[in-house]
Amino acid sequence: MSRGSMNYTYIVKCSDGTFYTGWTNDLTRRMEAHNQGRGAKYTKARRPVTLIYYETFETKEEAMKREYAIKQLSRKEKEELIR
Repeated sequence: MSRGSMNYTYIVKCSDGTFYTGWTNDLTRRMEAHNQGRGAKYTKARRPVTLIYYETFETKEEAMKREYAIKQLSRKEKEELIR
């Protein structure tokens, strides 16, 4: 499978210490977008962000489903996942 066809669910740590979870098919481009203020409304005012966790998936649907599942976790559960 080529790198371009991978899908990612990721967690970034914002400058205020909060976490943001999202999905993308180009992790490098998405991190650049977040740090340029174009990634998400939530992260725009909390830059810079740092990638702290990601998982890879073959399909967009799998990545989106995992994003939803991670967003349902408590902060403590997310911290345990990141470890």
